[in-house]
Order: sequence, then structure tokens, then C-alpha cells
Amino acid sequence: MNPCPLCANTQPKQTVPARVARRYFLCPECRLIFLDPVHLLPLNEEQQFYDTHENSIDDPGYVGFLLRLLTPAMTFLRPGMQGLDFGCGPGPTLSKLLAREGIACDDYDPLFFPNPLQAQYDFILSSECFEHLHRPAAEISALLARLVPGGYLGIMTDRWQSEAQFYDWHYTRDPTHCSFFHRATLDWLCETFALSLCFVDERRIAIFQKN
Repeated sequence: MNPCPLCANTQPKQTVPARVARRYFLCPECRLIFLDPVHLLPLNEEQQFYDTHENSIDDPGYVGFLLRLLTPAMTFLRPGMQGLDFGCGPGPTLSKLLAREGIACDDYDPLFFPNPLQAQYDFILSSECFEHLHRPAAEISALLARLVPGGYLGIMTDRWQSEAQFYDWHYTRDPTHCSFFHRATLDWLCETFALSLCFVDERRIAIFQKN
């Protein structure tokens, strides 16, 4: 039945062609495109792939990339808040940029920084992470449980636009990418998890507020 890992829809799923030799399904309810579970990489192989990334605060290109999320997020953040960078990777950078603004932010990554989490956060930022979620429903629910009422969730993940664009999309070339969000998926998240969409751009940034 290929149940959707986000909304659990069990209706038959349309396959979405891609140039890579992996199979993808489109959920008719939440519009998530997800990788056939048979193609999900084991955790050790995922980590080997992530180890090839060399991101740090000393890389101006990487900092500039993170500012695509941080700049609109700063509209909603202020000193004294406590935040979380979920999926910070091997070179935590968002937390260091926020520290310059007087804003505290914990680093967390299940592979590189499996640090204990606080019970509640004023905001959670996640850059280039949601496309890696094997169980997005469970993982997003767990994140939102740690967000205070009125708190903010900011994500950066490229969204698919059309099936034609998906076919040759660079995002599908990464074997660790398994969950692909659409603009309509953001609306589904709002309705399902009692969120308001505070900011959204045309391609990759979305900032939600927990109602």
C-alpha cells in the first residue's frame, strides 16, 4: 500500500519518474513525494555520505546559504530566547551566528551531536534536514512537542514544483534525500499540527508559529 510517512494515507500512490535509479511515490493527500522504503540507506551508509560534507562558520558560502533561513527568522527572534538547531550536522554554524545576536541556540544532530534536549524551546530551526526524514510524521511531532505555544519552527528544504521539474532535480541525486515537500504540504502541516505560516518564499524557506 506504500502508506505515506507523513499523513499515513494508504490510497494507491502514483509513482513519480526521476532520472536516478530510485522509485518515488506521490501522496494524493499531503503532496509529499517520498522515496520507496526499499531504497532507504542504512544509518552507517548515511553517515558515510554526510562525512563528505565540509561545512563550518569559516566558509563564507555556507554562512551565506544559512542566512537564507536566518535572515527572515530574525524577524521573529529576540535576545533571551532559547532555540534549537535540529540537524546541525558535523559543523554547527547557526548557533554561532545566533550567539552574535545574543540568542542562545542548542546544537542537535542524531549522528554528530546527539546532545540531551531541553523540554521546551522558543524556536527550532532546521536547515537542509527535513528532506532526510525517514519518518517525518513522528519526527515533526516530536519537534513540535518541544516548542512552546507561540514558538517558531523555521525550515529550509527545497520544495518540488512539478513532476517535470522533479525528473531531473538535483535533490534526487542525493541518496540520503527521501522526503520532498510541496507548497501544498506546508498547508497540510498547518492544518494538521495547528500551525500558522508566518513566512514562505518561492522555493525553500518556511517559518511556522505554533498556535
